Amino acid sequence: MKRSLSVLAFSLLLSTTALAGPLEDAHAAFAKKDYPAALKLYTKLSDAGNPEAQQHLAQMYWYGEAGQVDEAKAEALFRKAAAKGNKVAAASLEVMKQRVERRADIDYWVKGYDGSELRSGEFACKAPRIPSMSKINEEIDRVSGAVTTWQNCYNKFVTNLNASSPLTKKIPADIAKLMSKQETEAAQAHLERVRENLAEEAKVSSKLILADFAAWRAATEAYVAEHNAMIKNSAGDGSIKSKVK
Repeated sequence: MKRSLSVLAFSLLLSTTALAGPLEDAHAAFAKKDYPAALKLYTKLSDAGNPEAQQHLAQMYWYGEAGQVDEAKAEALFRKAAAKGNKVAAASLEVMKQRVERRADIDYWVKGYDGSELRSGEFACKAPRIPSMSKINEEIDRVSGAVTTWQNCYNKFVTNLNASSPLTKKIPADIAKLMSKQETEAAQAHLERVRENLAEEAKVSSKLILADFAAWRAATEAYVAEHNAMIKNSAGDGSIKSKVK
């Protein structure tokens, strides 16, 4: 449910000139975030049958400003206000209906999304097979090429992950507008954990690959240097030239 509905209703109420004193006092207390006072005033007016007070009181229960979130009380009050023609309450009931219909979609972003598309396809960077050492040019070329391919993929992954952050941007607008404040906050926390886990896993993997590559390069260069020295000392030609990149 969008908070803008409440703001709209509040501004419209203030623009009228025939406000009853208690209702005006309730609005003023709410605007000052004196929620206990607003709750008391709205409740008294709601019990007396005032539809605008019922609508505002319903939203206080919906957002937890009445002390805790109580969707059942919020819905009951919205229905009372809507039955008396309150358009904001009627729109709120429609949102609540959609929330029931889209519950699985809401829960997916609150706790189910795992970022799988961010590490699949062109961003699925397969770790290259790196031996402890290479003795022939063909294998040196293969290993160097495999590491280069992996490095390019890793750079794409990092670039895409950064561009996708914060991951809350991925929540469809029609789902985001149905989320309660608590669900929005929970989704933000969950998606940030997903992002952090993806980044950390990629970081750890890259360190291991680069360490293996550095060890392979050092061992291969040492072998090539030793082999070429032996060939030179024996006055031969056709020495293996280091192609380690």
